[in-house]
Amino acid sequence: MGLLEGKVALITGAARGIGKAIALKYASEGADIAFTDLVINEDAEKTVAEIEAFGHKVKAYASNAANFDETHEVVEQIKADFGKIDILVNNAGITKDGLMLKMTEQQWDAVLAVNLKSAFNFIHAVIPVMMRQKAGSIINMSSVVGVHGNAAQANYAASKAGLIALAKSIGQEMGRKGIRANAIAPGFIETAMTQALPEEVRAEWMERIPLRRGGTVEDIANVATFLASDMSSYVSGQVIQVDGGMNM
Repeated sequence: MGLLEGKVALITGAARGIGKAIALKYASEGADIAFTDLVINEDAEKTVAEIEAFGHKVKAYASNAANFDETHEVVEQIKADFGKIDILVNNAGITKDGLMLKMTEQQWDAVLAVNLKSAFNFIHAVIPVMMRQKAGSIINMSSVVGVHGNAAQANYAASKAGLIALAKSIGQEMGRKGIRANAIAPGFIETAMTQALPEEVRAEWMERIPLRRGGTVEDIANVATFLASDMSSYVSGQVIQVDGGMNM
């Protein structure tokens, strides 16, 4: 029996990357999967097919996570389709980097809306479902940038720091209802985005990482599985850095 047997997981922004890796890992551990993305394209359809191979129920939903009303509508539909929601992973996110003196209001607003407001939207919609169940695990996908800051990423860092504070606050508010909330702060993770960086930039990153390698999306998915499962039943309000020891 898998660690998540019989559970239903809702993952935002899961058509590819870290979100997809979490969805696949959850399915391999027995969970049924509902996931959202801005549009349901070929990437999303491929993810659906890969999850179906595990023999579990899966459905993809087109949804603008930054829109409050859309979020509540899609959560209601997921509840109707799956009957319950045990796990929420707030993974949807974007970057619009720039130095503060050159950053536009649009860059700031867009990143805060997608990265932070979307998590508020989904937590606000899912909490009543989990309260009726008297149980639930909420996981916010933050970043080491949200813990330590980063030049030319003030908007991104602020949004990711907000996700940590949001998880801690929800953990305090909802613990008495059996609902846990935690955050994961990935470091340098090997994705299409980081693989496209110049070699000298990658080398500089590797020099800062004690384990001397970038993380994999599976490394993040493993920690997300721990936080979603009953193995972490006494863990709430925490932020786990998955960064190869870069920020010890």
